[in-house]
Amino acid sequence: MIKIIGIDPGLSATGIGVVTGRGLSVQAYSYGTIHTSKEYSLPRRLDKIYSKLTEVLEREHPDHMVVEDIFSLNNYPKSGILLGKVTGILLLAGYKAGISVSEIAVREAKKVLTGNGRASKQQLEKAIRRKLNLVDPIKPYHASDALGLALIGLYRYG
Repeated sequence: MIKIIGIDPGLSATGIGVVTGRGLSVQAYSYGTIHTSKEYSLPRRLDKIYSKLTEVLEREHPDHMVVEDIFSLNNYPKSGILLGKVTGILLLAGYKAGISVSEIAVREAKKVLTGNGRASKQQLEKAIRRKLNLVDPIKPYHASDALGLALIGLYRYG
């Protein structure tokens, strides 16, 4: 068995998904999010994400971590910069925990999981739910995205 953790970076909500299995077979999974408040300073928010992720890594002992690669929208370049800061602390947490880390572009993840690199959040969530044989929606989307990244890690590295 191999355990993979997928991370969907976000300043207000960072998604976390963990899958255990081998190849295309998933034996167990869990998911959640790390939330930060807009009321706090950027350093305090980054510290919370780093600290909570470190706790998860220590508890779960994953074999590999897959992080969604940063992207920037032309209309919102500042969001790409903030996403880069979050991604940096995620990569650091993985490195400090001694876990191998890879990054996957969002379009590549959507293509692998749905067959369409431009799939919507809803289409992606439904594809992940089908792969895990779930009836109820996976909420929030940050968590389902993270589970999708973990599934890709299982397929590729497990």
